[in-house]
Amino acid sequence: MLTFACQEQLLPGANLESKWDFATAAGYDAIELRGKGDLALAKRLPELRRAAAHGVVMRTVCVDMPHFIGAFDADLRADAVRQLRSQLSVIAELGGVGAMTPASYGMFSRRLPPFDPPRGEAEDREVLLAGLTELGEHAAAEGVTLFLEPLNRYEDHMVNRLAQAADLIDAVGLASVRIGADTYHMNIEEDDPAAALTRFARHVGHVQVSDSNRLQPGAGHLNWSAVLSALDTIDYDGDLALESRLRGEPAEAVASVPAFLRSLA
Repeated sequence: MLTFACQEQLLPGANLESKWDFATAAGYDAIELRGKGDLALAKRLPELRRAAAHGVVMRTVCVDMPHFIGAFDADLRADAVRQLRSQLSVIAELGGVGAMTPASYGMFSRRLPPFDPPRGEAEDREVLLAGLTELGEHAAAEGVTLFLEPLNRYEDHMVNRLAQAADLIDAVGLASVRIGADTYHMNIEEDDPAAALTRFARHVGHVQVSDSNRLQPGAGHLNWSAVLSALDTIDYDGDLALESRLRGEPAEAVASVPAFLRSLA
């Protein structure tokens, strides 16, 4: 059975309770939070606790920070890990399943000048393994999961494909670290997104959905029937979390997604 989440910033409403009312009416089953820097999610705990008491389901958080665990600067890496540890603890308190992060975002691309990053691949790997191990151990202690998200080659130079994420996860060796797959990035990087989901089934723990053009599912050319069939084949039991730009009237675009995807399943 498909279950859907929507990122909070896409939902209309003045607070999480009103966003939740819209979400459930549209066919969503959860809200995906955004984890900004400066321990912002922990500072929201009074609001989040009220929302949970109201019945709002918040299963995941997607990092939304200016720097990430793969940053070139050691102090920025340490801060990113500290922020994510906090986000994992918050989502655990809310009864959720985990937090999602890329290795980096917008830090460097080998596809754009100057082409050669200031750090080599071996050191990239060392940095990522250190961060993933610390966060995976913290996630395990909290009873939640860290989801590593591969981004496309223009947004990150380290982890672009599910295979790369799976290799790092195997090296970490913790069940509390899994892949957070994003269909937009997969559309760019995977030869066959559905086949990649099937191949790395045991690693995939979370899926974010948007179409080939980063708009809501149905607005591009991604083969949703194949993707949904692959998720059914691997018995994927997590949410499909909407993370996209929107075409058309925003509320209508957001509301269209669960019905559209269920019609193809």
